[in-house]
Amino acid sequence: MTEPGPSCQQSLIPAYFYPGANWVRAIDSKQPPRFMIIDITSSGAGSSPDPNYQAAVKRARAAGITLVGYSATDYARRPPTAVETDVRHYKSWYGVTDIFLDGVSSNDSGLAYYRRLSDYIHDANPGSVVILNPGTYPSEQYMSIGDIVLTFEGTYAAYLRTDVPGWVDDYPAAKFAYIIYGAPESRLASTFSTAQTKHVGYMYVTPNNGANPYRSLASYWERENAIIAACA
Repeated sequence: MTEPGPSCQQSLIPAYFYPGANWVRAIDSKQPPRFMIIDITSSGAGSSPDPNYQAAVKRARAAGITLVGYSATDYARRPPTAVETDVRHYKSWYGVTDIFLDGVSSNDSGLAYYRRLSDYIHDANPGSVVILNPGTYPSEQYMSIGDIVLTFEGTYAAYLRTDVPGWVDDYPAAKFAYIIYGAPESRLASTFSTAQTKHVGYMYVTPNNGANPYRSLASYWERENAIIAACA
């Protein structure tokens, strides 16, 4: 994986909205997003393929976007075999081999569980990317399990208060991702510039808030993408 430049981020979109106008906006971006995470059922790939997702994935891949399959882990409580089934279904139904593990534990008790899943994904699909989402800075040992670790997921206000552990500088920025919601458009540029000081390689920012801030693509997505493109 290529590390972004020291002052730039790449985009990581939680595309938890059904194929339609929001997908078209993302796919047709002047600079395509680096990753789009597809969430078929809010837990994983589901029990059968969805033709609309198959078409959207095909179009996104043609635009140069890497698709990542969403699989919930319920903080190491979901049976690992269920996650492994998601991995197989994403590959066979959508041709997607990179996986986003959501609801990841941050303490040492989950290490064996996530190491098993990461090893399974990498063994089943050599060269695949495993993204872990503890949503906070976890035990440092998780950095050897995930190719990318989502170390912040939360509101803009919480983002401004986030402390970065000293060990972060021992890793490339491409190991870290942030997802920030409830961010005002007036603070969009400063949100990205602040992330430069936090050593973050992948970003997504949205003004949406509430129970599901990922119900649609950010209303200011085009401006957000322009900030990323101008830096890159």
